[in-house]
Amino acid sequence: MASPLIYVVDHDPGSLRVLLTDLTRRFGRAFTVRGAGSREAALQELRELDRAREPVALLLVDDASAECLPGAHELFPRAKRVLLVDRDYSSTSPAVEAMALGRADYHIVRPWPDQEMLYRAVSQFLSSWTREQGPAFELFRVVARKGDQGMAELRNVMGRFNLPFVCYPAEEETGRRLLKENGVDASRLPVVIRHDSQVYADPKLPDLARALGVNVTNDRDVCDVAIVGAGPAGLAAAVYAPSEGLDTVLLEQAISGGQAGTSPMIRNYPGFPNGIAGGDLMEQTCEQAWLMGAHIVFAQQAVALECRDNRHVVHLLDGSQVSARVILIATGVEWRRLGVPSLEALVGSGVYYGMAVGESRAMRGQDVFIVGAGNSAGQAAVHLAEYARTVTLVVRGESLAKSVSAYLVRAIEAMPNIVVRSRTEVIDGGGEGHLEHLTLRDQGADTDEKVQAAALFIMIGGEPHTQWLPDSLARDEQGYLLTGREVREEATTRWPLDRDPMPLETSTPGVFALGDVRKGSIKRVASAVGDGATAVRLVHEYLAS
Repeated sequence: MASPLIYVVDHDPGSLRVLLTDLTRRFGRAFTVRGAGSREAALQELRELDRAREPVALLLVDDASAECLPGAHELFPRAKRVLLVDRDYSSTSPAVEAMALGRADYHIVRPWPDQEMLYRAVSQFLSSWTREQGPAFELFRVVARKGDQGMAELRNVMGRFNLPFVCYPAEEETGRRLLKENGVDASRLPVVIRHDSQVYADPKLPDLARALGVNVTNDRDVCDVAIVGAGPAGLAAAVYAPSEGLDTVLLEQAISGGQAGTSPMIRNYPGFPNGIAGGDLMEQTCEQAWLMGAHIVFAQQAVALECRDNRHVVHLLDGSQVSARVILIATGVEWRRLGVPSLEALVGSGVYYGMAVGESRAMRGQDVFIVGAGNSAGQAAVHLAEYARTVTLVVRGESLAKSVSAYLVRAIEAMPNIVVRSRTEVIDGGGEGHLEHLTLRDQGADTDEKVQAAALFIMIGGEPHTQWLPDSLARDEQGYLLTGREVREEATTRWPLDRDPMPLETSTPGVFALGDVRKGSIKRVASAVGDGATAVRLVHEYLAS
């Protein structure tokens, strides 16, 4: 197979010559570098490359030739599109429109101070393309029956940790051979086979976590701060608390990242002009917390909280417990259920709550539906549109404008294979062991329509994960925790101290709520991170008092 191409389009002959030389010098061993000096010449050569079935990994196009991007994208939809632009910081810059409307994946600002800045950026773009082509090394091999519901969680865990794996159907020759070679029968599927021949039959979440090599057993009985929940707020607190000398334990019932970790691309998080995948952001923050000194325990659910001898004790599902001077609750929210029995029966088999990042490649050429009208649903639609034949956003309201960020609305409107069906609900669905069809109700026309569907992603708001907490922690009608001034104004329980509750402090002194789990939180990743950083400052004040 021919080496994948880096293709450059630049109307300036001198600039094109330098780019081709520099890129060949650094990337020429693994990639073929070619280019053209005009939109017309580029499209003609790209059509020839398409006929010859030569893969294109990267398209670098200067702003004067940007009109070739739609045609190039049609020929090579998997190629990463990079716009070469001048730094003018005006709202009319070609980069602003191209990025907002999804016509470019990345941009590079010219001139760059040195070649290494160009090389670092291009390496990042090529790495992103390579990951989407499928794993070159099978860190994990999975044998499962087609349509196995257990594969949904498995793909999600592997995808969240960016771990390369390949799934082999148990009904086919390779799958049967792998089972035989590893001494496993087909009665306990799926089977996960690690690169070192370690075998996990019908693994549960703790087994998968162990297979990944992370800690799932709590061996710390006492600490200064126990953080429950490893979403953006909890992870941020886990970075700052140990860095400021606090003995910190972070407990997570699943794996790190929370809902943010399932976001395929976050474009409005500060510091990442080209955006960043939620899973990547959360993985890096988790590693940062670990290196700062946090003791992190995955797949360990907190089931109760009690106050004992001026300390707070978190009880875990395995019977262990952690006694801390301060508790930070960052358990976030869980997706609200759709409540359609026929679809609940297919969860994991074409029906998913949230954005199941591991399912993206399986959506190629399929008709996909998303229920939801928030940023999470919008981000999922834009991401899935890169794979699916059609993506339909099912929205109960009149439009997306009131609930989705403007940059996402523009991107959705610019994508020809995304359809928004407003004033519509999903009322039924079914299939033989896997989702095959849905029934949609148009509220405006008062009509029902049966449509073919390969997958349904449900993102219809959240319910706070506070059921495990004692009644002494005051909540609002929806179950969100009251904090700060709200404790005095709204809680039915009496605040026990002479001082006022601190910001983020619940009705129990020394127990703080961060991120989406608290009432009135701003549903943004950066806001949750801010809660985590703020909480650590409040912890110091609480301990000092």
